[in-house]
Amino acid sequence: MSLITRRHALIAGAAGSGLALTGCSKILPGDALTGQSGFQRVLAHAESWTLSSQRFLLSGGAMAREYRVSDISTKFKANGTLYPGGEDYEDAVNENFASWRLTVDGMVAKPLSLSVAQIRALPCRTQITRHDCVEGWSAIGQWTGVPVGLLLKAAGVLPQAKYAVFHCADNLEGEPEKGGMQAPGQYYESIALEDARHPQTILAHAMNGKPLDVGHGAPLRLRVERQLGYKQAKYVQRIQLTDRLSGLYGGKGGYWEDRGYEWYAGI
Repeated sequence: MSLITRRHALIAGAAGSGLALTGCSKILPGDALTGQSGFQRVLAHAESWTLSSQRFLLSGGAMAREYRVSDISTKFKANGTLYPGGEDYEDAVNENFASWRLTVDGMVAKPLSLSVAQIRALPCRTQITRHDCVEGWSAIGQWTGVPVGLLLKAAGVLPQAKYAVFHCADNLEGEPEKGGMQAPGQYYESIALEDARHPQTILAHAMNGKPLDVGHGAPLRLRVERQLGYKQAKYVQRIQLTDRLSGLYGGKGGYWEDRGYEWYAGI
């Protein structure tokens, strides 16, 4: 299924308004297009409009569409990093993630440190949803995991916190096969607490009825079903609650956002 994203539509619209847009199929660190302040303002205005309009339309906890088992795609592309590499992750795979820990900390009253076994024993949710990638492909998969809102409730989020930041084991080192062609850096993502507490936002540990495989983000990946695929962070190790994004990594709230993508990727 072809997906025309807001970013692609904006690029087309900007081209029609006289901006010189050449060779913009990928976002590169030194890309002349995304570096133009005028183009960045266009994207910022569009993102702000999308966020406010979707908040209005989906107020009251509106759900992303869920599908039947018969709708599950026969092939679900394992996009981005397929294997984080490094001795720590290699050891984790070899021991079936027995010592992998998820930390929930930052602006919380009771920091958590949970094993994968403990997370799998928590109340879980199973949902069949469509994954829409910014590259233009879609697939339907079944995900099972613990609602992020449940973890946040257990940790006791402090009133000043505004964002949940998902830190990953996925260190992109400029290697195309690891998804790091654009620039090296640690993969991370962030979402507003309103989205983190949505019932369909889960930390998935199973896909299509089986434990999550490495290519799809084992042992834990984020599913935030009302946003685009790059928000679905894989290999999650830590959830940090914070009141600001400016001091983290590139300061824009995510690996791709630091390189020009929209922070709020609602669909």
